[in-house]
Amino acid sequence: MSRIDRSQGLICLNCSGVVPVPEGSRLVQCPFCQQHSLVQGERGVRRWQVRRQVERAEAQKLVTDFFTGIDKARDLRRRANIKETFLVYLPYWRVQAFVGGWMFGRVKSGKDSTRPIEVEIMEEMHWNDAAVDTAEFGVEAVTLSKEQLEPYDSDLLHAEAMVFEPSESRTEAMQEAVDHFTARGRAKRAMSSRYFDRFHLFQTQFSLVYYPLWVSRYEYRGRNYQVVVDGVKGQVAYGKAPGNKLYRAGMLVGGLASGNFIMINGSALAAFIFGGGDSDGLAIACIPFIVGVALILGGYRAFRYGEEVETRPAAYRKQSSPANIRVSNLLGKLTNSKQGGWDMQTMGMTLVEELGELQTNNKGRNR
Repeated sequence: MSRIDRSQGLICLNCSGVVPVPEGSRLVQCPFCQQHSLVQGERGVRRWQVRRQVERAEAQKLVTDFFTGIDKARDLRRRANIKETFLVYLPYWRVQAFVGGWMFGRVKSGKDSTRPIEVEIMEEMHWNDAAVDTAEFGVEAVTLSKEQLEPYDSDLLHAEAMVFEPSESRTEAMQEAVDHFTARGRAKRAMSSRYFDRFHLFQTQFSLVYYPLWVSRYEYRGRNYQVVVDGVKGQVAYGKAPGNKLYRAGMLVGGLASGNFIMINGSALAAFIFGGGDSDGLAIACIPFIVGVALILGGYRAFRYGEEVETRPAAYRKQSSPANIRVSNLLGKLTNSKQGGWDMQTMGMTLVEELGELQTNNKGRNR
């Protein structure tokens, strides 16, 4: 048993020797006099591990395949020099709970009327997040299932790879999980106005899971980059690569051309067809303008930030924040606007506000 997974704060009442206490153990034995003692108090966080499924050679092949792509430097595959590939186990907080709650409010029942509604929520939810700073590795969350979890074996993991211990607060992680569950519960039912809601967590299970990741570092034209491969699923979880200059220029020109065409001609055509004075018609007429602006901004962003390409699939990003969930909820409202009689103009303004808040939060987190 290693020094990492034990506490040495228990003194034997029989011989005054220091008794190691494995995490979560209730009955321990003194190594000097063999006296058994019952441990009372908080049992700590239960730890699990996920067995590695991907070998080093397979991980290196995935890294080599990552070097290809229209948005990456054209000679990246030929000139990239892989310096090292090593295995790490990163800890992730995992919370599983049954979320029960109630919401009271009003929903649309016609164009100008609403009706009261009561909504009951009872659902099992899961949340996980990195327990360490992932700025170096870029993998903020992983997909975990109960079947993957195995009892934590510190000696085995340390013999196989570099193991990181949690550095983030357990209390903050639990609060973030509660906020996430609450936001998901509120997003279950869209309301025009909400008077009251209350959510409770039942049968909460809080644990720490060590997950295997292959980290490969390579050099290209004197600059160092990194690719992280999922050690279970066998896919790139995070990667950085030098960008393609021609691709950046093409995205800028194409975005400006297509964006201006849709913004000007599309808006004129939509205004001619739907511009009858109705609020929903005016909102629909604004869609080509918004799409055009989005294309222009997208082309500029690809040019401005395309010097380095960052790849991170959605499964490895931080789980949806309350702002993300609210935006998804609003998009659902817009999708069902004709059936539910939603005010398109009001919903559009609210969506813009939510997107602005989300962008601000993401900028603050990236810093």
